[in-house]
Amino acid sequence: MTRIRIKRVYEPAAPGDGYRVLVDKLWPRGIRKEALHYDLWAKEITPAPELRAWFHVDPVGRWKEFRRKYTEELRGSQAVREFVRNIADKDTVTLLYASKNASENHALILQEYLERASAHAAAEVTNA
Repeated sequence: MTRIRIKRVYEPAAPGDGYRVLVDKLWPRGIRKEALHYDLWAKEITPAPELRAWFHVDPVGRWKEFRRKYTEELRGSQAVREFVRNIADKDTVTLLYASKNASENHALILQEYLERASAHAAAEVTNA
């Protein structure tokens, strides 16, 4: 089963990061594209622009609802299903995010969702 980790883009790359995936819709401030070590920029599995804008109006007050809405987006996303299939052969995937808030950001929600989806996909393969 694939291990899903998260890390701020501003932290240095490490050998244990495995497959590094940028999971922000916008390029992170202050980082040149050639300076960031990443394997994939997965814009299509980030929150919809409208949801992202709605959340940023009041991150503290809207966190729980944002969590619910983004999880709903992930459930209905063909791009997420394809992403789960594409990472199935990876030992470790590190999701890179730019948010300053380490305890309430979309990468945490995505990590939890991908862990469940990867475990479910692994169970299906085992039971087949």
